[in-house]
Amino acid sequence: MEHHHGHNHGHHHHQVEGKNLLFSIILNIVITVAQVIGGILSGSLALLSDALHNFSDVLSLVFSFVANKLAKKEASVNQTFGYKRAELIAAFVNAMTLIIVALFLVYGAIERFFNPQEIKSGLVIWLSILGILANGLSVLLLKNDADKNLNMKSAYLHLFTDMLASVAVLVGGLLMKYFQWFWVDSLLTLLIAIYLLIVGFNLLKESTQMLMLFTPTHIDIKEIISEVHKIEGADKLHHIHVWYLNEEELHLEAHLDCSEDIKMSEFNEILHKIEHILFDKFQINHINIQPEYNREEVSKDFIVQD
Repeated sequence: MEHHHGHNHGHHHHQVEGKNLLFSIILNIVITVAQVIGGILSGSLALLSDALHNFSDVLSLVFSFVANKLAKKEASVNQTFGYKRAELIAAFVNAMTLIIVALFLVYGAIERFFNPQEIKSGLVIWLSILGILANGLSVLLLKNDADKNLNMKSAYLHLFTDMLASVAVLVGGLLMKYFQWFWVDSLLTLLIAIYLLIVGFNLLKESTQMLMLFTPTHIDIKEIISEVHKIEGADKLHHIHVWYLNEEELHLEAHLDCSEDIKMSEFNEILHKIEHILFDKFQINHINIQPEYNREEVSKDFIVQD
């Protein structure tokens, strides 16, 4: 028995996302190339680290763009869920790239800290301004979609951290130009890297929990059980699984012992009540319940490891 509450919500904003993402990808490729060339010419590790950060963005945006397209493909006999989990995989891969990039930057910054080098600050200043403008534009484009979707949120976070990193590089460039504080370059690189590690780790944790089909953190299974047990005719809910298929679809499957040997039409009434409670209280929008009566051979534990 499937229940599709509010299943058509938010399909319109996907069209917007795709276009905005493509524009952001092109912008980011331009910045990355400019910053790599600028970083090499000026000798600034912070600029190169910002370029590396931007490159990880280009990758993440490409992943997000492809995943966004895949997620809209229809389900088929061979892919009964369609490609709805593609966006979770994209978020997971993005998080991994962020962490790897950050570790490289930490190493480079520490090494440079002990061997400071003179840096052509003029180039650093202009390229950081370019980074701020381009990333700022991308951030504004994706802001609306970021609230609705983890994949979009990961792309948005990449761009937002880039904008902040570019602001930091600009400040660093100004300090190097007017005070010759070349060590600021290493300090900035280190700070950008630490921030990347924190953001990447949180994203990794969130996407891993969904990919592993863990019970979402806001769901209390004991509370679900007590709510269902209040319904007349529902005896015991067991074999419970609750998981996210993607961010919009929260599934529950379980077995339900009925207190009497009832007709299917009567079970439908019980099911209808369960669906309403689970959607209203827990936002579970896909429910699959197996009715049982006096079935002895099956374990009645709430959580069963098959």
